[in-house]
Amino acid sequence: MPAGFLEEHESPEDGARREAREEACAEILLDGLLAVYTVAHISQVQLMYRARLAAPEFAAGPESLDVQLFKWNEIPWDELAFPSVKWALRHYQETKHLAVFAPFSNPLPRNSANP
Repeated sequence: MPAGFLEEHESPEDGARREAREEACAEILLDGLLAVYTVAHISQVQLMYRARLAAPEFAAGPESLDVQLFKWNEIPWDELAFPSVKWALRHYQETKHLAVFAPFSNPLPRNSANP
């Protein structure tokens, strides 16, 4: 999942599109804010967007070794480096058929009162 930091004077939406171009040589159409995750231990707030490819072309960009699309049942869950990527994929799965939804935030820990 393309991700990165915003450039100075860049909007979050423009940053998302730029990161997709840099990392996956992909032009994307944003389809709304999916989630806002707080990763306090590294002082980050991550904005995740739903998006779709504007054209079918994509490739590894200068910041990537490999880029692939996966069917849902083929996602290599154990190889995903960051919990927020797993959260975003699961949150996308919950909203993929919805035109309107409230953005998600960090999932509750599994040992919380709400499993």
